[in-house]
Amino acid sequence: MQITAQQTFSLVHPAGQAAALAFIRSPDAALRGVHFLRGLEVLGSTVSGELVVVVPVLGEVDLPFRSQVHETPTGAELRPEPLSGERAWIEVAGQATAEGDGSMQFAFQFRAHLHLSGDDDVAQHWGSAAFAKMVQAAAARTLTRLTSELPRGIAAGMVPSQPPSTATSPA
Repeated sequence: MQITAQQTFSLVHPAGQAAALAFIRSPDAALRGVHFLRGLEVLGSTVSGELVVVVPVLGEVDLPFRSQVHETPTGAELRPEPLSGERAWIEVAGQATAEGDGSMQFAFQFRAHLHLSGDDDVAQHWGSAAFAKMVQAAAARTLTRLTSELPRGIAAGMVPSQPPSTATSPA
């Protein structure tokens, strides 16, 4: 079973075009505020981790992903890599560009791959076809809801972490 979702949005980097370009080319920075990603790793141009979703009937589902980051003249692209040996995984693709005023355009595409076993007790209780429809509808709603949170998560990555205070208190 495959479920798709997409999200397109714009943000403005307060430090201008150079900072915006550096931000969108750095998955560590751009994705650090996205709360539904777990175990985010960047090794060279490879980004991997898990998209964590709660799907009614199935509970918490970890969807691992692996994508390649490719720089473009005005930004970067995420190109998904297939994962084998997984019962569930997700393709994460995306494009981001930076413009002269620091505005950034983002477009993400997600395609979840879920393998449902007909031998599952829950599937047998509901009937395999009905169970598959129920899971697909619930997973699609969940994935759409999560992707709608993406702009806020990426915007949170632009906020620099506060350094520890070095002020001393008066005696």
